Amino acid sequence: MFWKIIGIVALIWIALAVIGALLKGLFPILVVSAIIFGLYLLFKAVSSGDRGDLTRVP
Repeated sequence: MFWKIIGIVALIWIALAVIGALLKGLFPILVVSAIIFGLYLLFKAVSSGDRGDLTRVP
């Protein structure tokens, strides 16, 4: 029973380490892509004028 608990704790610890490393690596990519998407929407809103809203499919 003791080794089963140690094994479960070790698996949870490894899983959290892997998830943390992935989030640490992917967070800057998420931030940059959100900024680019926001700039794209801003550009479309400014350049469209009276042609309609952003939800219209071209």
